[in-house]
Amino acid sequence: MTDSIVDSSIAQEADVAVIGAGSWGTALAALLCGKRERVTLWCRELEIAESVNTQHRNALYVSELELPQNLVADTDLARVAATHRVLVMVVPTQFTRAVVEAMRPHLRDDAVLVSASKGIEVQKIETLAEIYDEMLPEAMAQRACFLSGPSFAREVIRGLPAAVAIACRDAAVLPAIQELFFFPHFRTYRTDDVVGVELGGALKNVIAIAAGICDGLQYGHSARAALLTRGLAEIARLGIAMGGKAETFAGLSGMGDLLLTATSTQSRNYTVGHRLGSGETLEQIQAGAREVAEGVKTADAAYRLAQQKGVEMPIVGAVYAILYEQRNAREVVLELLSREMKPEVTG
Repeated sequence: MTDSIVDSSIAQEADVAVIGAGSWGTALAALLCGKRERVTLWCRELEIAESVNTQHRNALYVSELELPQNLVADTDLARVAATHRVLVMVVPTQFTRAVVEAMRPHLRDDAVLVSASKGIEVQKIETLAEIYDEMLPEAMAQRACFLSGPSFAREVIRGLPAAVAIACRDAAVLPAIQELFFFPHFRTYRTDDVVGVELGGALKNVIAIAAGICDGLQYGHSARAALLTRGLAEIARLGIAMGGKAETFAGLSGMGDLLLTATSTQSRNYTVGHRLGSGETLEQIQAGAREVAEGVKTADAAYRLAQQKGVEMPIVGAVYAILYEQRNAREVVLELLSREMKPEVTG
C-alpha cells in the first residue's frame, strides 16, 4: 500500500467519539465538531456528561470555555465503542489497558483507534502501541494512529493555531486520519514513525518536570536551555535504540512538544517540577490534583526502560531520584552538573 490510498469513509463519513473527558479529550472533541454533525464524548463522570449535554461546558475541566452545540456526552462505554468507527483515546496512560479491555468486546471490526495520550505504562513498561498490539486484533492494532505535538487544550478550544504529528503503520489509513484532524488552525503532519512519535510525546513530560525543577531552584534561563538540549538528546537516544527515527525527535512530537511543555505554566508536568524545586513534596503536590501529570509515572517507566535497553539517561535518572527516592532536588542537580566531562556528540 502507498499513502495515496485513502479510506475516504474515515475522513468524510465515519462516526467519531472521543474516549476521555479531561481537558485534552474535551479539546479534541470540540475540534472534531468542526468536521462532523455530531461528535460523542465518553465521560466516566456523570457530572461532566450532564454539563456537556445541558450547558455545553465541561463542569470539571476547562469549565470557563463554551463547547460546540453538536458535542454530545455519553457515559456508556460499551455503547460508544459499538456505534463509532473512529475512537480517539485520551484516557491517562496508566488506565488505558483497563479501558481497552472494557471496549474490546464491543468494538466494530473496522474500528480505528487514534491515541492522543502521552506516556509509558508502568505495569509492563509498554508504550500505548505495544498495549494495542497485545490486546487488539492484528489488523486493528496496525491501523491505530498516534497523535502528538505542541498543543494546549484551552488554546485548541479557543481556535488558536497549533500543529501536531500523526503516526500510523497502515499507509491506507494515515492520510484519512490526517485529513480528519486537519483544520486551518490545527495543522497535521503525517509520519510512519510510531515509535518516535510515541516516545517523544511521553518522554518530554519527564524532561518538562526537570525544567520545572530547574526554574523552581531559580537556576536561570541558561541552565534551562542546557537542560532542554541535553534532555532532547536523551529522548532521541532511547527512541533511536527502540527503532525510532532521529529526524522525528527534531520535529513536532519531539523538540516542538518539549519546548511547549517544558516552558509554560499551563503544563501540568512543568508545574509539578516547579513546585518540587520550590520545596514541596510530591505528596503535597498530588493532594487534590484533578488531572494527571503523566510525567510522574512516565519517569518511573522511562528510568526502568532505559536500564533495560542499556541507554544512558542521566536527566531522567535525576527526576526519578527526586520523585521516587525522595532525594533533595538541589543535591541531585548538583550531582548531575558534576558528572565527568565528555564530548557533546558521540558515535
